Amino acid sequence: MSARIRVLVPGKINPRVVDRLAERFEVIRIDSADPALVTAEIQDAKAVAVSGRVPAALMDALPGLEIIANFGVGYDGVDVGHAAERGITVSNTPDVLTEEVADTAVGLLLNTLRQLPQAEQWLRQGRWAKDGAFPLSPLSLRGRTVGLYGLGRIGLAIARRLEAFGVSIAYHTRSPREGLSYAYHPTLVGLAAAVDTLVVIVPGTEATKRAVNAEVLSALGSNGVLVNVGRGSTVDEAALIAALQAGVIAGAGLDVFENEPQVPDALMALPNVSLLPHVASASVVTRNAMADLVAGNIEAWFETGRALTPVPETPFTRRSA
Repeated sequence: MSARIRVLVPGKINPRVVDRLAERFEVIRIDSADPALVTAEIQDAKAVAVSGRVPAALMDALPGLEIIANFGVGYDGVDVGHAAERGITVSNTPDVLTEEVADTAVGLLLNTLRQLPQAEQWLRQGRWAKDGAFPLSPLSLRGRTVGLYGLGRIGLAIARRLEAFGVSIAYHTRSPREGLSYAYHPTLVGLAAAVDTLVVIVPGTEATKRAVNAEVLSALGSNGVLVNVGRGSTVDEAALIAALQAGVIAGAGLDVFENEPQVPDALMALPNVSLLPHVASASVVTRNAMADLVAGNIEAWFETGRALTPVPETPFTRRSA
């Protein structure tokens, strides 16, 4: 493998990615995915390692670009359609974060229902000793019916965990999955009407943008709880705030938001929500595994001509040595 192969890293990324790549490649860093930052000296980069955006204009500024290795399962920040037109392989990091995100989703659901973060603060603030027992949580996981919006790797992992809690499980995807006993609903509104707990774990696409809207929340009902560990763009945040304020639904647990890292004050002021700063996969163990897979995809591309985990839209092999 030639040491002259250049890998461009636009913006921030896990340091382990850079450390791994620097062992075999010349790593070039720029502040952002702005094509204006691509100078003549670095436009021969053949790979991009990214945690964030890769617009078409950046790809076009790199005429020899062969592979974009995305840090994360979701790759909606990458213009994958343009990459496919250019014959550029895009890879992501599936599987290695599945279990961590599923663990977080269940934990967030329990936090929302049982108000465990609030109970901990009650203790830490000395209120247990001063004011007595923390108030009974109005909600519980007991007897609930959970609907999963999305049933890919992570959705299935969440469902299997929830089976152990003895809850009923249903789901909505574009088409039913074979070999599953979970109830399938052909529409998201239909799913919401049939359950009292909705867990969102779909990618951020035009098809899913604000799909969880006022109609869906109304169908979920006054005992309903929404949990989102997918993408913030999937939920109409203004409609969600209004539903929580008016008691249209009972509560929400959110790890993702429409305009991260900005979270609306109105959302933070609500007592019936549990909020996390997009940490579903944020353990050292899992992020190291993700970083290794980013680097591994680029290494494999130049060593074997195939990425380890290419996305479905770009199932390419390397045409030149």
